[in-house]
Amino acid sequence: MKIVHSVSALGLSTGSAVTIGNFDGVHLGHQALIRRTLEVAAEGGLTPVVMTFWPHPRQVLFPERGHMPLTSREDRFALLEALGVPAVLELPFTRELAALDAGTFVRDMLEPMGLRRLVVGYDFTLGRNRGGQVSVLRELGALTGFSVEQLDPVVAEGTVVSSTSLRGLIGQGDVARAAHLLGRYHSFSGEVVHGDGRGAGLGFPTANQRKPDVVLPVEGVYATRASLDGHVWPAVTCVGRKPTFGENELGVETFLLEDGQNLYGRVMRLEFIARVRGEERFASVEALKQRIALDVKEARELLAQAKPRA
Repeated sequence: MKIVHSVSALGLSTGSAVTIGNFDGVHLGHQALIRRTLEVAAEGGLTPVVMTFWPHPRQVLFPERGHMPLTSREDRFALLEALGVPAVLELPFTRELAALDAGTFVRDMLEPMGLRRLVVGYDFTLGRNRGGQVSVLRELGALTGFSVEQLDPVVAEGTVVSSTSLRGLIGQGDVARAAHLLGRYHSFSGEVVHGDGRGAGLGFPTANQRKPDVVLPVEGVYATRASLDGHVWPAVTCVGRKPTFGENELGVETFLLEDGQNLYGRVMRLEFIARVRGEERFASVEALKQRIALDVKEARELLAQAKPRA
């Protein structure tokens, strides 16, 4: 997959079919957009291009809100490539780019690509103050030679699939339902680092990971799958602050249910399958150990029931 950061670097020799968005999460709605873009490109002998932005616009326009993406940049590229996208135009997002009105954006960014077909989502707008609504884009297209196709929303589990709805579900800990909207389990990769060793002392040695720069489920205990170098382990993961021990820093620690081994310094991937319970403060270490043993039992049951996902 070709990844470029300017229109000129695309080097297009034919007209293009383009879809535009942040594609944070590459969820089922995004997948529908991308597949349709690939289809219309093939039908018209055009080059399909996914146009996206980095950093996420909210990180630039509203830095005080601490926006966290659903997926890392690397994961987003991997997901796009897996869908068969041949070219990604990732524009550096700046306040100057945000200030362009729809007409200027079309003239400076889309016309030089030889745009012939534009495929957008149900809630798409473009340009300063979200002024480039689909009706405006169609008027611009009539003048410059491209058509605009707007897709209906994708609905899963009775919910319109969007990055906002996913962020809400994951933020509530409902990772099982989120998986239906993503088309896969919410996941991230992170280096395994040394913790305080307390898990081993409790009889449940854990792999601690650096807190990722993606949305984490709300604090609690989850049935997860951990993977590294093609090996997959059923696991239990705690996202939390260890209130029983009076700590406050948020951490991610995983107990491998089978074949536990030393993974320090290696990058492990973690998939969140289902929530076991919320984080609790226990009156004693012994009570905590008993609860962890029950967590392991419940996690095994949840993992046995989980359906395979991509």
